[in-house]
Amino acid sequence: MDQAIYSILHVASAMLLVGVTFQAFAAPEAGRRKKIVMASGILSLVMLVAGFGLLTKLGYGFPLWVIIKLVCWLGISAMAGIAFRRPEKVKVLGIVTIVLLLVAIFMVYQQPA
Repeated sequence: MDQAIYSILHVASAMLLVGVTFQAFAAPEAGRRKKIVMASGILSLVMLVAGFGLLTKLGYGFPLWVIIKLVCWLGISAMAGIAFRRPEKVKVLGIVTIVLLLVAIFMVYQQPA
């Protein structure tokens, strides 16, 4: 596949994943849990596969900033499920999600060695 397709898939799934996560924060009701957690998992998988495809196309290897982005991805992916288990903590989870997102974006643009 082309590098642009991987890039579009990665960024679009990241934006949608964060949107689904904040949707879980907005209304962590048990009736919506299955759909939101399922969407979160699918988007998370697409984001991971597209990210590794992009790494391969660009020939970066596996530097430190990619490992940090993987930790951020794992944290953001877990937030929707945690929001349903701990609805009283959604404000803290929202702040943690924003911080993880900002760290991931910083890693992409700065790529520290």
